[in-house]
Amino acid sequence: MLPVRLLADTGSEPVLPGTAVLRMETTPKRTGTFDGAWWPHSRDLASQLTGLLTALTARLGPLARVGLDASAWDERPGHLVVEGHTVRIDWSAVEDNTMIITRGDQDHFLFLVIPPQAAPASARAAMTMAVRDDNDASAERILTATGVTPIGSSD
Repeated sequence: MLPVRLLADTGSEPVLPGTAVLRMETTPKRTGTFDGAWWPHSRDLASQLTGLLTALTARLGPLARVGLDASAWDERPGHLVVEGHTVRIDWSAVEDNTMIITRGDQDHFLFLVIPPQAAPASARAAMTMAVRDDNDASAERILTATGVTPIGSSD
């Protein structure tokens, strides 16, 4: 399992594969689309997702579910065990470059997933745009605007 760097923002620290950005501010009105962004090293789910979920569990507490795009990963297990808790994995064929993390019954965190092959400058720009408070752009619009080829697109 590779370590995940969990950043509050992308302003001053280097963004490399394996980085996740999590917006933690709680406000009465949510205007941004994404709560975070994640740039995995590869399409190997077990080595990538376990590290992210371990880092998120340390910040958020036990997690119940993860919703992922089936096209983005090489394997599709039904669950992972993280910090002694089983986290269910739900698969979608939507190919929208997003991930939904569920804590408890009602707390949902939406992440933009940056494809592993993205260039560092483009990945940083996409992550920064995704977690801006005023962002209302879809994953596709963010990736297009920052020059990242979406997961599932032809290379």
